Amino acid sequence: MFFDVARVADWLENTSWAAGIRQSLWLYPALEIVHIVGIVMLVGAAFMFDLRLLGFSRNLPLWGMSRHLLPWSRRGLWLIIPSGILLFMTNAKSLSTDPTFWLKIVLIIVAAVNVFIFHRFIFKTDSGGQTELSPVSKVSAVVSIVVWIGVIACGRLLAY
Repeated sequence: MFFDVARVADWLENTSWAAGIRQSLWLYPALEIVHIVGIVMLVGAAFMFDLRLLGFSRNLPLWGMSRHLLPWSRRGLWLIIPSGILLFMTNAKSLSTDPTFWLKIVLIIVAAVNVFIFHRFIFKTDSGGQTELSPVSKVSAVVSIVVWIGVIACGRLLAY
């Protein structure tokens, strides 16, 4: 096989970083806190924008909400990605064989594709004056909400 997941997971789990995180009294909980704060920033902002797409708070302009909320989602990613990788490394062998972990990864990929399609094809930067978008934007919002709930659920299930 070209890419041996078990070997990579074994290597990751045996790195000095992973061992240091596991052996530290405070580092693993600190990484979990950073990860959760990142999730709050990413998903919280995305949910607020998605709810607006679904018709809530119609008095707030879409473009203004986009400019205010979506940078917070991007900032959340800057916390989630490195903390998630470090958390994964501490238990890589077990997680790499857990179907819940792989479901979480698939859902994250679906979320990323949804964001790409939405911003590339549905929500153009010149839609500043629009108060409503096409019905497809509502589908994208529902997909976003459902997928992020699934990602969060998988993350919590992995902790047990």
